[in-house]
Amino acid sequence: MPDALKLTSEQVRTELEGLPGWAVQNDKLHKCFEFSDFKAAFAFMTRVALSAETMNHHPEWCNVYNKVTVDLCTHDLGGITTYDIELATAMEAFAT
Repeated sequence: MPDALKLTSEQVRTELEGLPGWAVQNDKLHKCFEFSDFKAAFAFMTRVALSAETMNHHPEWCNVYNKVTVDLCTHDLGGITTYDIELATAMEAFAT
């Protein structure tokens, strides 16, 4: 991933200021999204999947009924990168 840049802890903290509900957990960006029902959660996952595939950057996630739990990190670069921030930002837009 030549365009992705690994972020320092300070850079991650700064980026999290613009990502409500996101936190660093186990060295990954983490958030649990909650939707009105399963269809809304699945629609969110579909939109994210299309974006993630375009980026070639795929989330670790789990869906149970109306909840989607997400963890983001860039394994190839060993931490949180600009790609993770970009995907988290897209997820925020898709969740509204």
